[in-house]
Amino acid sequence: MKPIRETIHHLMNRHDFKERYEAMKRDILNDRHVQSFLRGHDVTDAMLNRHLGKLYEFVQQSKHCERCPSLEQCPNLLKGYTPHLIWQGKNIDVQYERCARKVQDDERKKQHSLIRSLFIPRDMLQASFDQLETDDLGRIEAIELANTFASTYEVGKRTKGLYLYGSFGVGKTYLLAAMANELAQRHIASFLVYVPEFVRSLKSSLQTDAFQDTIEYAKQVPVLMLDDLGAELMSSWWRDEVLGPILQYRMLEHLPTCFTSNFDLKRLTHHFAHSQRGEEEQVKAARIIERIVYLATPIEMKGKNRRIEM
Repeated sequence: MKPIRETIHHLMNRHDFKERYEAMKRDILNDRHVQSFLRGHDVTDAMLNRHLGKLYEFVQQSKHCERCPSLEQCPNLLKGYTPHLIWQGKNIDVQYERCARKVQDDERKKQHSLIRSLFIPRDMLQASFDQLETDDLGRIEAIELANTFASTYEVGKRTKGLYLYGSFGVGKTYLLAAMANELAQRHIASFLVYVPEFVRSLKSSLQTDAFQDTIEYAKQVPVLMLDDLGAELMSSWWRDEVLGPILQYRMLEHLPTCFTSNFDLKRLTHHFAHSQRGEEEQVKAARIIERIVYLATPIEMKGKNRRIEM
């Protein structure tokens, strides 16, 4: 408590120390919070003198709280914490608790920590259902279903996710992000992944621990969201060694999975059936589609391309 020690030391070195000391003591004891705290206790002058430093600390820190400009500019010794006087036996002490702004900020950070994302634009992570426009009839059903899922899903409860498909720019990714934020407010973690970059990053990390860690997280996270499925360069490795096992695990554990794609399920089947090498594997493609259908309800999103308007 350096500022308090310096104040008292400065007072003691003044020729009018006693008058200054008594004036400071009066100011402290006239504080309504101090008066309320002391009321009902048999407090001697010796006790007050012994604990005057603690009372002074409380009064000064309390004044900072009353004039608080913002959490970022908090001048208190413990940023974001407000003081409270407590009795410890016959001793007076100051205990600090998070202020309302600190609680709100911690809650916001906690919510953001529940949304893990890969290759999703930062501004998308601020999406909310309140900001979604419902001027296109082709979007209303998808928005309603997404809102219902995000506001009612319970971890451990068998629930289907959504397979949102439609043309470019109708708001599929934004809708996933809004779902992720709503889930975070309900303390449910999600993993939102932009699939084309996800595939590229996995290939580059094949020989590292990060590869298996990412796969395991995608398997086990309460809600997995795969954005732009079908936009990746298809390979047997991605389909059979990565996507298939992830979806199989989530299917067996009844973990909801959401998808967005420019393809309906028929076109997505064609995408997964043909690799870059020219291989055609209809059965393996059908297995992937079977898992997607088990995990998610297909819903088409229609409407104008909102990216053009931005």
